[in-house]
Amino acid sequence: MEHSRSFNDSNRLSSQRSLASVPSLNSHSHVLTTSHTCLTTLKAHTSYTSSLTLAGKFLYAASSDREIRSWNHAHFHSQQQPPTTNTVAAGKGAVKSVAVHSDKLFSAHQDHKIRVWKITNLERDQQKYTRLATLPTLGDRVSKILVPKNHVQIRRHKKCTWVHHVDAVSSLALSHDGTLLYSVSWDRTIKVWRTKDFACLESVRNAHDDAINAVAVSCDGHVYTGSADKRIKVWKRESGEKKHSLVDTLEKHNSGINALALGGDGSVLYSGACDRSILVSEKGENGKLVVVGALRGHTKSILCLAVVSDLVCSGSEDKTIRIWRGVRKEYSCLAVLEGHRSPIKSLTAAVDRRDDPSEASFLVYSGSLDCDVKVWQVFVPVL
Repeated sequence: MEHSRSFNDSNRLSSQRSLASVPSLNSHSHVLTTSHTCLTTLKAHTSYTSSLTLAGKFLYAASSDREIRSWNHAHFHSQQQPPTTNTVAAGKGAVKSVAVHSDKLFSAHQDHKIRVWKITNLERDQQKYTRLATLPTLGDRVSKILVPKNHVQIRRHKKCTWVHHVDAVSSLALSHDGTLLYSVSWDRTIKVWRTKDFACLESVRNAHDDAINAVAVSCDGHVYTGSADKRIKVWKRESGEKKHSLVDTLEKHNSGINALALGGDGSVLYSGACDRSILVSEKGENGKLVVVGALRGHTKSILCLAVVSDLVCSGSEDKTIRIWRGVRKEYSCLAVLEGHRSPIKSLTAAVDRRDDPSEASFLVYSGSLDCDVKVWQVFVPVL
């Protein structure tokens, strides 16, 4: 079965027609003087970096070469010796996504599995990884396999229990309090796991009509999923209910959705797709999402998004990263970061410092199909 998420398929990487029906939010009325620099380039992996995440003082990078690496990001400012690299060989399948909660690292894999690692911090920025579990756990598998109603049809002549993903696990997201882990897969399911004991609590079958590529979870418990079927769906477990139900569907993109990111308070959702546009959706008075416009500037597919403070960072197949800021529902592209030799596959960002009352500094981390991870410092005027 062909899916729009394969980066080896040149037809899938080629961008599709942009969204003429959605108004542009790009503004040229307030031009701000910004600057940026590339602090360092990490030769992180032998294959592309599929996921980047920050937790505590460490940057974690996962790769299609089945490894996860970490560095103390405080050393990226230093021009002295490079920071210590910690590495874990994370299983048999390429790593698609990582999430960190407390001392646990969760990794999603091409081989349909989720692996859980205990992080032990050692001296001199070194970390030790110990595998705690592979999801679904043996206990989950044994308890479900004996009951016929726990078996679901996955192909014409094959069944398995509902706790299993049966295709690549494409993305992970944690609930705001860290008690739940959400996983989405190319098998079109959403699964909910308890982080305390790694039990699978729920599986939403046929959540989309095609592969699910992205998931994001807001502070109030809304779960957003983006799929190759061109739709964004919103899910919520209502008070007193045991399962999540579909509460909204957005169908403004005209191509497969690759990335989702939420604004700080969860009231704004950004989505990136192969149509070269970043759609901005805001919660209306009834609590439903309304698409208010699009950010345009990339010349090819949007592959990843990250939000930090009032900035939106977007990475594209066009090999660039754009930095956007919204002011009174108008957005300006503050910077275009160039330097990667291949499409940008992963992004994360953080506030660097705000000790200057007139200027804020941000750090943007980008992973590309060129196998490099770049660390950028972006200076933005304070409004």
